[in-house]
Amino acid sequence: MLQTYLPKVLACSRDEAVVYVADNASTDDSLAMLNETFPEVRQIVLDKNWGFADGYNKALARVDAEYYVLLNSDVEVTPGWLTPLVSFMDAHPEVGACQPKLLSVADKSKFEYAGACGGFLDRYGYPYCRGRVFDTVEQDNGQYDDIHEVLWTTGACMMVRSKDYWAVNGLDGRFFAHNEEIDMCWRMRMMGRQLFCIPQSKVYHVGGGTLPKGNPMKTYLNFRNNLTMLYKNLPEKELRYVMRVRWFLDYVAAWQTLILNRNVGDFKAIYRARHDFMKWRTEFRPERKEHQIDRVEPRVPRTLRTSFCLVWQYYARGRKKYTDLPQ
Repeated sequence: MLQTYLPKVLACSRDEAVVYVADNASTDDSLAMLNETFPEVRQIVLDKNWGFADGYNKALARVDAEYYVLLNSDVEVTPGWLTPLVSFMDAHPEVGACQPKLLSVADKSKFEYAGACGGFLDRYGYPYCRGRVFDTVEQDNGQYDDIHEVLWTTGACMMVRSKDYWAVNGLDGRFFAHNEEIDMCWRMRMMGRQLFCIPQSKVYHVGGGTLPKGNPMKTYLNFRNNLTMLYKNLPEKELRYVMRVRWFLDYVAAWQTLILNRNVGDFKAIYRARHDFMKWRTEFRPERKEHQIDRVEPRVPRTLRTSFCLVWQYYARGRKKYTDLPQ
């Protein structure tokens, strides 16, 4: 992936940014290849695989910049992709992070699952995007080309103001991977910072390059981390109710994967995720208490974290697109 996508990152970014490659103790000769083929790239070599979350924390601690761009190794950038992002951030000091339009490498006319045109949450913690609701990914016909406020920006390609990144202590390293950027963005929003999608910048994403969909570990991390994110960030008056509903919905999802899809791996992963969340949630109690005391906004606006149940809207009402959902 470095050989495929790094040349374009360099060609389209070298005049506006310094490019770093952070290496999470790889064992596939990536560093040797970088030294030989891309000697101009700065390397940050980590001592072990710290995961997506802490890998970024430890790498970015060594970078001095006003803005960071978190960029996956399976992203194809386009000429001028940085300019709209930088211009917007320069003009809006109240904004903590932004993202470009994320399209699919496999079909460049369609949005990409991981972030599309910016993300939101429903009441029960299910993420969705302009351009992607659950597994329904839309064609890009310019329908979301307006600059739009969002609740979360994709970790596949996110520009974030460095002072805001560290003000919320960056990504939660305990998550390892998945939901960590949504958790961080939610915490930034609670501190009064805004987040936007800037579709005038566009990139293409492979998606699932390191942990593909259908892998039980991906399912496990998504469920465990999503529950942890809710526990950390929900307002006190919503916590018990939302967690009770999620208990029901998660076990419905587990049995659905077993009975309808005959997927034993995902069934076990969901059960294990819930067990491990219950086991480690006490570790997050001090942070939860701190978040509730320090939060600037009592509640995230309902335009960003909506009051409806996405599962009901999608599966019962047949509302498969962002524009179909209650606005």
